[in-house]
Amino acid sequence: MQQLIHKITGLFLMPLVLVIAISGSALSIFPVLEQTRQSSDPARNLSVAALADAVKQSHPGTSQIVRHASGQIVAYYFENGNSGADLINPTTGESLGAYQPSQTRIWLTDLHRSLFLGDGGRMTAGLGAAVMLLICVSGLIMLKRRMGDWRQLFGPIRGTLSQRFHLELARMAILGLSLSAVTGLYMTAATFGFAPDGSGSDMAFPAVNGSPPAPIISLEGLQNVPVIQLRELTFPYNGDASDAFTLTTANGSGYVDQATGALLAYTPNSSAKQIYEFIYMLHTGDGLAPLALLLGFASLGVPAMGATGALIWWKKRQSKPRISNNTKSQDADAVVLVGSEGNSTWGFARSLHDGLSRAGLRVHTAKMNDMAKIYPNANQIYVLTATYGDGEAPASANNFMTRLDAYEGNKDVPVAILGFGDKQFSQFCQFAFRVGERFTRNGWHQFMPLATINRQSVQEFNHWNDALSQNLGITLELDPVQIDVKRHKLRLVSRADYGQDVQAPTSVFRFEIANDTKSRISRLMGGSLPAFEPGDLLAITPEGDKVPRYYSLASGRKNGFVEICVRNVPGGLCSEQLHGLKTGDTIEASFQANPGFRLEASKAPVILIGAGAGIAPLVGFIRNNRRKRPMRLYFGARHPRSDFLYRRELGEWHKAGFLHSLKVAFSRAQQRLYVQDRLRQDAAELAALVLDGAQIMVCGGRGMAKGIEETLTDILQTTGIELTDLRKEGRYVEDVF
Repeated sequence: MQQLIHKITGLFLMPLVLVIAISGSALSIFPVLEQTRQSSDPARNLSVAALADAVKQSHPGTSQIVRHASGQIVAYYFENGNSGADLINPTTGESLGAYQPSQTRIWLTDLHRSLFLGDGGRMTAGLGAAVMLLICVSGLIMLKRRMGDWRQLFGPIRGTLSQRFHLELARMAILGLSLSAVTGLYMTAATFGFAPDGSGSDMAFPAVNGSPPAPIISLEGLQNVPVIQLRELTFPYNGDASDAFTLTTANGSGYVDQATGALLAYTPNSSAKQIYEFIYMLHTGDGLAPLALLLGFASLGVPAMGATGALIWWKKRQSKPRISNNTKSQDADAVVLVGSEGNSTWGFARSLHDGLSRAGLRVHTAKMNDMAKIYPNANQIYVLTATYGDGEAPASANNFMTRLDAYEGNKDVPVAILGFGDKQFSQFCQFAFRVGERFTRNGWHQFMPLATINRQSVQEFNHWNDALSQNLGITLELDPVQIDVKRHKLRLVSRADYGQDVQAPTSVFRFEIANDTKSRISRLMGGSLPAFEPGDLLAITPEGDKVPRYYSLASGRKNGFVEICVRNVPGGLCSEQLHGLKTGDTIEASFQANPGFRLEASKAPVILIGAGAGIAPLVGFIRNNRRKRPMRLYFGARHPRSDFLYRRELGEWHKAGFLHSLKVAFSRAQQRLYVQDRLRQDAAELAALVLDGAQIMVCGGRGMAKGIEETLTDILQTTGIELTDLRKEGRYVEDVF
């Protein structure tokens, strides 16, 4: 519901909100300007009597003195048949020159309050405030749901650039916008009599002494009021002994006898009046320059949030699922049900749909909310669902539980559930687990353990596909998941070639952004590079193909360059094209996060294990180990003189303390060794490190990774620790190709 309210009000009523917000932002400048023009001394010790006496001496025809909330004092007078107004020095009462009200401010005020349309415009402006409040409240609830918890409200935001920008602006502006909206609504209600403003009835004029006027400086009723408390002082009509001064202060109103100085018929401000004055101050920022600036900056965020919100809506609309060859539900052998908030899960569903179709199955893919009452021919059901915010259902699955409970078909159909989420949230993939529990409670059988994908990790999805293929007894060839990312033009700046002598040609390629106009220092800090970390992936689509290949990154953005290791695989379209590059040549590539292969935020030791080009992300972790966390690397290659990748750099990093120890194994040297052999040699030490909380990171080919897994399982037998437990804790992670 909140999302619908936010979308409708934001898309269809944004022009009204923009007018109110932009005009309000412009008006916020004036209280600041007025306050900065005042003396630094607020004249707290100057009395209204002294001020009025000084003004009267300068302008005998003075009829009124007004002190604005900003502290600005204006005297209005009528002399020699002409009316005028002067700015007054609040510390001396002297004239500072003619006062000219800002016509711009008057015009903006009329636009902001009534859109130049009188009472109808005032009601419309009130509607704009109500819309603003609806957007703020619905947006805050949606932000809480997205972040997962109120305590995470100001935590790191992930998403596209437009999403991050929209949410960051919202977090900064929501307090000011909500305050403006609530106070604006109150003032509109007060204008039409729906809320009290404390105006009440006019004060009854009291009986006065009627004697000749005394000097203003001697009037006790004005002497007892400091200028800081003054709001208005209206002078008696010249020569009329029956008239009196009308005094309005911050606390109330009354009359001052011009002959005796007595304060007459004084009426304190009512509670309603005080509330209205306070709300007026909060809405305008008059007298509070910092508040005015806050409100102004908050209002300036509205156009940017409107633009990014519209862009987010448009991109979401464009990314709506498009499934080709989608079999009707009653004819399907396999059913794929999808729960997604922003449509990102559909890319994985599409990949699974196409893979199952290529395996000869008739596949029906639909939203979880569209689950049919019966699937008469289905022998497999897959549920791919994201979790929204604090363990809640995503938009396309918010009615799924009801649909599942109402299912009338065969419940012996095996089910596989795959959850998508973000481990920064305490309720990671919680909705997927709730779905699994509901299936079990309703008598369904899950033929695979429920699996989870962190931050749309393609690598983790590929691992799940391997397990699925093994379970089904067939090889499912899934297309790489196409994620909408920006492509960058990269220029090759250097390459280091290895492995020719052992028939394993491998090169280290270093790129920079082509046509980067940033300064040299800026380029060293990343220049125009997007945010990425060691272990993330560089996606390169070779010429003549549409399917990208993924290479683990050996650098992070702060290194100022993009580095990958690539072995030239015979018949490998992309690797052969890369190995044909010369310095200065360019390629197009995109960056993709790989959250499943990240260093834990810990001081515990790290055990890095890799072979061949699999050293790439491990090198990235080492070269950025500025805090000198204990890291030991086990690296396997063919021959020390041919394909010992990063030999010189590893030595330098070891001397610098970035690398604690290095153990190498060469399968074609005189002493033939594999990485598994080095691990067994250090079995006792490795077991102790794992007991001490060490994280294990493995990168390389599938065969190598399988051998490492078996070896470590043997090593850890004496500790009582199992690799499956380490996987769940994120202490055993793999990047396997």
